[in-house]
Amino acid sequence: MPRPILATIHAAALQHNLARNRQAAPDARVWAVVKANAYGHGIERVFEGLRSADGFALLDLEEAQRVRELGWRGPILLLEGVFEPRDLEWCSRLDLWHTVHCDDQIDMLAACKTHVGHRVFLKMNSGMNRLGFTPARYRSAWARLNALPQVDEISLMTHFSDADGGQGIAAQMACFAEVTRDLPGERSLSNSAASLRHADSVSACDWIRPGISLYGSSPDHPEHLAAEWGLQPAMTLAAKIIAVQDIAAGASVGYGSKFVAEAPLRLGVVACGYADGYPRVCPTGTPVLVAGVRSRLVGRVSMDMVTVDLTPVPEADMGTEVTLWGRAANGVVLGIDEVAQAAGTLGYELMCALAQRVPVQVAG
Repeated sequence: MPRPILATIHAAALQHNLARNRQAAPDARVWAVVKANAYGHGIERVFEGLRSADGFALLDLEEAQRVRELGWRGPILLLEGVFEPRDLEWCSRLDLWHTVHCDDQIDMLAACKTHVGHRVFLKMNSGMNRLGFTPARYRSAWARLNALPQVDEISLMTHFSDADGGQGIAAQMACFAEVTRDLPGERSLSNSAASLRHADSVSACDWIRPGISLYGSSPDHPEHLAAEWGLQPAMTLAAKIIAVQDIAAGASVGYGSKFVAEAPLRLGVVACGYADGYPRVCPTGTPVLVAGVRSRLVGRVSMDMVTVDLTPVPEADMGTEVTLWGRAANGVVLGIDEVAQAAGTLGYELMCALAQRVPVQVAG
């Protein structure tokens, strides 16, 4: 039989989370962000759950082609734009919208020959300091694009650096509004955190760009849990107990003998390790669900196994299911953000790190 580990993608949860983002911005259209292979979930696996979005936003042409091959005829946005001149040919062929964030990309457009005008999103660097034209140069970049016959329509966008924190979005919003106040075109500003935390402030957005919230992770954990935002986990990672060990007080567990039992302990050895994408740095005490009952990790994470405390579930034995994150069979949820916090990282990283060797199924 195959190794007893399985990731499940929940289509109904994706639909629910998309609807939750629409509720937060009822007058805006929604880009469903599916970059990084849909945050590790798989573009093909999430497509049905997200196909009621108004468009898909992603990074590269290969991802865009996959979305088109799934039958999507609506808008697709390249969030980083094109990387070389011939990419513009593919934008025309696949009917892609693309971001323009630097002079080189404007130069490529000016030099290209096309029979169909390009739909572009001109990006402002309003404080993130990654991509985009500074406020001082934004209007001149818009003027250059507007003068090009190769450009059909220009939309305006920026990206918030602190929508999930105390600094908020007010300064960047004010900067963007001032520079673009009389420029025509649709606006796209909000990521997941801005859409959920600052819905009133960004109500004038024409497009929102939710990413992490579509997949059931809180954009501002630990200030808010995913459930507090009304989000459902779109991925469950579960495995089964493949061995049981009864150890005495004073016995150690795992590499480095970092955990020593203070009392007799019954342990379950679970078929999941860092080669499956479970973080090696998760310490003793990281939460797990054993048969839907909350318990904890014990000892170091190995390449192919973790060890869990069976004290809260004395009936657990060989074959009992252990939920590493997501929804257990009894409906109890262990948020991926909580596991990520124990590992000192974010839910984003755990999703994206799911290993290829883990079998994946799509369920309702």
